[in-house]
Amino acid sequence: MRIRIISVGSRMPRWVEEGYQEYARRLPQEFSLEMVEIPLGKRGKGSDLARLRRRECEQMLAAIRPGDRVIALEVGGRSWSTEQLAQQAGRWQEDGRNVSILLGGPEGLAPEAVARAEQLWSLSPLTLPHPLVRVLVAEQLYRAWTLLIGHPYHK
Repeated sequence: MRIRIISVGSRMPRWVEEGYQEYARRLPQEFSLEMVEIPLGKRGKGSDLARLRRRECEQMLAAIRPGDRVIALEVGGRSWSTEQLAQQAGRWQEDGRNVSILLGGPEGLAPEAVARAEQLWSLSPLTLPHPLVRVLVAEQLYRAWTLLIGHPYHK
């Protein structure tokens, strides 16, 4: 199973790249993690944020591979404990499809992206910085995988 995080934003700080890569490289090929970056539209005074968000959404939806299970990170989604995430990941593997996880930009995901998702996942009711979410998702997916195989990392 390949898990692709499709995220709005690029040119992340070094600590984000290093944190994300640390967990992505730990995962085996049969549970691989890949980052797909969608360029963040230029925001400034007087920007048409709705148009920028629509364009970013179109690019996100185009990046989803046919047949992928789509999961949107959305504050209104379901919160999962680590154990519940591991159960979800086990079901994803059994399903035999790859997974695309959508991570929106500063204004969140467009309604079309949320509508495309089969599952809505909430990491927290807190507002988290998007760069940090990349690292957090990678670490939690790694932790879920370790639970699935009985590795002691979770302890």
